[in-house]
Amino acid sequence: MADGGMPAGGVAPDAANPRAFRDALGRFATGVTVVTIAGPKGPLGLTANSFASLSLDPPLVLWSLARSSRRFPAFAAARHYAIHVLAQDQGAFAARFSRGGPDDAEPDWQRNPEGVPVLPGVLARFDCAQHATHDGGDHLIIVGQVLRLAHEEGEPLVFAKGRFGRFTA
Repeated sequence: MADGGMPAGGVAPDAANPRAFRDALGRFATGVTVVTIAGPKGPLGLTANSFASLSLDPPLVLWSLARSSRRFPAFAAARHYAIHVLAQDQGAFAARFSRGGPDDAEPDWQRNPEGVPVLPGVLARFDCAQHATHDGGDHLIIVGQVLRLAHEEGEPLVFAKGRFGRFTA
């Protein structure tokens, strides 16, 4: 066995076990985002840590949406959305928009030119038009073309091992 109890070949013997798979994925720290749309009954937001860059030319990003989310139909159908990268002191936003959080969690919504509700004071924001969607098993992979962006200085909120935290150098 290599260090940490993993076989020398790097293959875990219980990779098909959902809990073991989630635990292993939890070792990879990600940033934390909130994705927002103009929903059928008003602003909707959800927390996502599946955000990634995809292409510089054209500017494309992606994120994935759980098919089990009660917000799945609205987000899957949205033609425009905004992805907000949260700062280390914005854990409250992440918690508000996580599973089971209220849809109208932020009462002071502003709107971008496409009418999408946007959050103030985030590290970065990407205003997107849906470019493509792809099957991703129990998730839908959503690719967005970035229409405009904004960013500020600051430290990101990080998610690892099932908890929010911060990056320290």
